[in-house]
Amino acid sequence: MKQREAVLKALHINKAFPGVQALDDVSLTLQQGEIHALIGENGAGKSTLIKIISGLYQPDEGDILIEGNKVRFSSPRDSVGAGVGFIPQERNLIPDFTIGENVLLERLNQSGAFVHYGKINAEAKQWLSAVGLEVSPKVVVSELSPAQMQLVETAKALALQSKILLLDEPTASLTPHEVEFLFSVLRKLRDSGVALLFVTHKLEEVFALCDTVTVLRDGHVVSQSEPIEAMDRDRLISLMIGRKYVVTQLPSKPPRAKTPILEAVDIYSDIGSEGVSLELYSGEVVGLYGLVGAGRTEFARALIGDARIKQGEVLVEGKVAHIKSVADALHRYSIGYVSENRKMEGLILAHSVVSNITITVWDKIAKMLGVIRRTEEKVIAGKFVKRLDIKTPSLEQMVMYLSGGNQQKVALAKWLGANVKILIIDEPTIGIDIKTKYALHDLIWDLSANGVAVLLISSDMPEVIRLSDRLLVMKEQRIVGKLENSHMYEEMSQKIGTLLA
Repeated sequence: MKQREAVLKALHINKAFPGVQALDDVSLTLQQGEIHALIGENGAGKSTLIKIISGLYQPDEGDILIEGNKVRFSSPRDSVGAGVGFIPQERNLIPDFTIGENVLLERLNQSGAFVHYGKINAEAKQWLSAVGLEVSPKVVVSELSPAQMQLVETAKALALQSKILLLDEPTASLTPHEVEFLFSVLRKLRDSGVALLFVTHKLEEVFALCDTVTVLRDGHVVSQSEPIEAMDRDRLISLMIGRKYVVTQLPSKPPRAKTPILEAVDIYSDIGSEGVSLELYSGEVVGLYGLVGAGRTEFARALIGDARIKQGEVLVEGKVAHIKSVADALHRYSIGYVSENRKMEGLILAHSVVSNITITVWDKIAKMLGVIRRTEEKVIAGKFVKRLDIKTPSLEQMVMYLSGGNQQKVALAKWLGANVKILIIDEPTIGIDIKTKYALHDLIWDLSANGVAVLLISSDMPEVIRLSDRLLVMKEQRIVGKLENSHMYEEMSQKIGTLLA
């Protein structure tokens, strides 16, 4: 194989945060015209390294070289100027701007004080087509779904025509069809000489897309720039976690209840549901699958009172429920909701682990005059930190400093603490490493085995097929199919694909 030119080198990088040594003497080399996978568990240091290369963070020690020249990025704008594009895990769009304004943000004022929106929208449309997003560039970003926002981020990075492209979990909110389209775009970029650093937790993506792989574990490099042909799945997992890891079969569980605990009857909402009906029983997991824009999250929000139901009714334990808010859903009907957007909706990032976990039970543990004893909070939070194996230096650690997987565990723990009877979980394993993903699967399965009714919304087809007792398929705001789940991937994926065709 012809030796490629090194376009980026990160040498002996160190970075620490309060209570955490995120990177310890980490080096990485990125070659021209390659797709280089960067993998590891949550907290291994992947996102920290990629944010240092992009100028979001500065290293405590170490150097970054671009085409042999030492650089020091004090901001993302500096890295953009050096030819580095970045597609972040957490979307970095301006919600009140249009798609076109976001995609061409760096060039809005090239013609002086005035913005030529005709040219902006025309060029943005080209980049949107390149990532398969057929939406007008005049649409305001806040009106998009999370998956559509991710595609706008990708178009924004492509519009910079960077020679180095950093991608941090770019497929987390995408359906399989969208992922394959994105991969075709990335392969074309690679073949044109662009160097791509690809961070993912999905090993199938590593083998489908990448040329080389570097593995981080606990802030250290344990395998650097190895050809993907020299790897297999078991070896990669062993490198990531330090030992052999086997995915176990989910155990059997008691039969579900005989009568539904939650019923939705012909629901029409003001944010999109059109005649959606379902039944959910205690002791089962019902998977809700569909493509982007199918209306799964919108339907869930109608169930919990976060959107107005225009027609139809919701029944809880056989009685008509009038759910006016998320708090109402919790306190009157024992319904919890784990949002797909844990950063913005599921957690209070600047608050501690203990406060985030116990927020749903403050009303129950408050003493006279509303005083909440911290010692009692810590007892409750400590139980769930242990049960969910949440990696945190202390219960007082701010949630913003935890890894994505541990943040998701905290988001789930707060509803477990509330002892809900019905739990709606929206995209539970986006951005989650393999070991944590299967640990969350075990937890969700265990919840249903102990009588909780779980509505699981996921864009991860293997996940819904593995976890669900029954599958509902949504398309264009409606349920288009209800399937008993055999848990056989080939069989079920074909049935789902037929319903979505």
